[in-house]
Amino acid sequence: MEKVVEVKNIEFAYDRAPVLKDASLEIYQGDFMGIVGPNGSAKSTLLKLLLGLMKPQQGTVSLFGTPIHRFNQWNRIGYISQKVRDFNIGFPATVEEVVGANLYSQMGFLKFIGKKHKEKIREALEIVNMTDYQKRLIGNLSGGQQQRVFIARTLINNPEIIFMDEPLVGVDVDSQDKFYELMEKLNKELGITLVMVSHDIGVITNRANRVACLGNQQVFVHDSKHFNEEKYIRDVYGKKAVLLHHKH
Repeated sequence: MEKVVEVKNIEFAYDRAPVLKDASLEIYQGDFMGIVGPNGSAKSTLLKLLLGLMKPQQGTVSLFGTPIHRFNQWNRIGYISQKVRDFNIGFPATVEEVVGANLYSQMGFLKFIGKKHKEKIREALEIVNMTDYQKRLIGNLSGGQQQRVFIARTLINNPEIIFMDEPLVGVDVDSQDKFYELMEKLNKELGITLVMVSHDIGVITNRANRVACLGNQQVFVHDSKHFNEEKYIRDVYGKKAVLLHHKH
């Protein structure tokens, strides 16, 4: 199976305080990789290193077999950052316009949404079950609906892998269930590789097929079927920590 992401012996520090040391990771085509760890364990930092938004002080990162500093096929990559939650709900844009914004590079000089672009927008919204909302203002949607719109915005460029940084913070439980159903559709039916940072260990380990655990400046990867949640919690958070199960 094709290796989509390869991280070898990376090290990263903030102001000489190391957060990752000699860390390695491999992600394969078709994976749904969950990234978990306590606050300050460098989950978001790792994701930014994988995307080339930050550079490791040591080690290498490769995407689709190409060192990240030479990688230029960014249309193959989708990214949903934490900043999506800070979207200005008063911004007077429709769902169609928000999704279509990711097509600007294909629209030419006048940046006009033509018939073929509208068809791509419709197809992306259909995947996330939001076609009935395309003329609505983005600010009039619920948090879960907005999340689906931004996923459609990512899908419009047909990415082969999508990185997500805690996409479910502030989203209600019902919307979270629908989100995971959508992720399963993207992963199993469309073959998109998914990498998702999550603070909810109990849920992500039941949804992802592999889990990257961060703690003590290291990355440990497990098959989710053999992941011992309670042992991980105690190893990282301390022996007195207790795991509360709240599976969706």
